[in-house]
Amino acid sequence: MDFSRVELSDEDEAFREEARRFLATHVTEEVKRRDRETGDNFDEGVHLAFGAAGFLEAEWKPASDGGFSRVRRRIWELEKRRAHVPWVTWGTTAMVARSVAKFGSPELKDEVLPGVFSGHVRLCLGYTEPEGGSDVATCKTRAVRDGDAWIINGSKMFTTGAHNCQYVFLITNTDPDAPKHKSLTMFLVPLNSPGIEIQGIRTVDGDRTNIVYYSDVRVDDKYRLGDVNAGWTVLREPLNVEHGAVAAAPDGLQDTSIMMHQAGSMVEAVDKAAARLGQPGPDGRRPVDDQSVAYRLGRSVARMEAALSAPSIFGRVAIAQTMRDISPDLMDVLGPASALPFGTDGAADDGSAEYVYRFAPLVGIYGGTLEVFRNMIAQYVLGLGKPAYAPPKAS
Repeated sequence: MDFSRVELSDEDEAFREEARRFLATHVTEEVKRRDRETGDNFDEGVHLAFGAAGFLEAEWKPASDGGFSRVRRRIWELEKRRAHVPWVTWGTTAMVARSVAKFGSPELKDEVLPGVFSGHVRLCLGYTEPEGGSDVATCKTRAVRDGDAWIINGSKMFTTGAHNCQYVFLITNTDPDAPKHKSLTMFLVPLNSPGIEIQGIRTVDGDRTNIVYYSDVRVDDKYRLGDVNAGWTVLREPLNVEHGAVAAAPDGLQDTSIMMHQAGSMVEAVDKAAARLGQPGPDGRRPVDDQSVAYRLGRSVARMEAALSAPSIFGRVAIAQTMRDISPDLMDVLGPASALPFGTDGAADDGSAEYVYRFAPLVGIYGGTLEVFRNMIAQYVLGLGKPAYAPPKAS
């Protein structure tokens, strides 16, 4: 395994400098402050600037179709992360746009994709239901055929970005009597359709997500993706991407697993904790000189590095679990001032550990809970068989 640094050509070095200048111009402190306040993880001005500069299209398309080269794609991804670009809505948009390109009619592709590349069209995920948990195949949102259209009724939870998007990638049930994986049909529903109501929800870490209600929403059949009752085929690829169950690229120029973007907050918290603990206090002593503090900090660093190195679905679990496990330790060794949030006078580490402590439970839910992923590892990697959820038989 080769862990050497990638040697950049002069042209790629120039691209990196261009990307840094562009990001510094558009991802300002005001943008980051506003994003913390709204919890949107999206900024329309920044997104439209990316579109106008051609970055959205270059990021979405392969190099053979005019997109970034593999090296420039990696440079762009890392520079966006370092600049703290509000990113979630572009992540869902890019994912859904691939399904539109693959399963949509020519008419739908012409309606949607140009706006995706300019930044004016954004797409969100309509999967989870209030009582459905992580099993999206238990969908109860109904779509009933009505001539050349469909009537949709139901509700979806955790439709993050819906209030900033134009379409939702919606999973519906079109045959309640069929087995659950053969009863699903996917639609790309315009969010300005009559009968749609979006209500904001704040999570414990300050992010905004939404519950979306669909009441007799009429959708033309042209917005259907794939065949009727074959929605699982349409949905499977985006779910695999969201789960991190995708093959590693042969050139190694990719994140080891998904959730690496979220892991950046953990890395920053560890770095700030180490810097703070290495500074002398009023008595001239450094907290890190205490062996128990040094041990707990070192253990946190070691666990973090191991999690960041875990590949694919294993990294998905390791990152989220490690964030949950080490954030209390970081707060403990930093002392009571670590409980103060970002922007508060006297916060031990500018609120970094406190934010990871609140953020970690959600990272273990995004795209499916850790329990679901552990079952997937047990069943498909370790060969332990399908979990038995039925209650034990009475003796």
